[in-house]
Amino acid sequence: MKKQREESEILLSPGGLRKLKDELERLKTVDRKRVAERIRDAKGFGEFFENSEYEEAKNEQAYIEGRIEELTAILRHASVIDEEGIPVDHVGIGSVVRVRDLSAMEEWECRVVGSFESDPSEDCISNESPIGAALMGGKVGDVVEVRVPAGTLRLEIIDIHR
Repeated sequence: MKKQREESEILLSPGGLRKLKDELERLKTVDRKRVAERIRDAKGFGEFFENSEYEEAKNEQAYIEGRIEELTAILRHASVIDEEGIPVDHVGIGSVVRVRDLSAMEEWECRVVGSFESDPSEDCISNESPIGAALMGGKVGDVVEVRVPAGTLRLEIIDIHR
């Protein structure tokens, strides 16, 4: 599964690309140096097999190196969505969609993004998520039904913009 994902195209917005590049740069220039200093300092605390500070620093180093490798692979396969190419006549990746939950009669807005940019706390939902997949291709006025753990949502598409 992971191999298949790496070989497929990864869609990113210009902002998403910038965010990933910034994280990669921080990991390489700041976090690597910080953890190397922690390891060096921890070596002075005693034997390695009894040294929890050293063990924690080595675990953090492994995480940082793994994340650098992951981000490098993502960026290698990334395709950036042209802002002008984001559709406004139907829902596509990059579209900002205003929907109305027909049960609760509440409205909310979200951006449909590729899976590597999804962040529900920022109202960025993946095109592969149940809600994102149901909205894809929809037009203003369409009502989509989405099965979620709490039941079935009926969402009306109110507006689509960039």
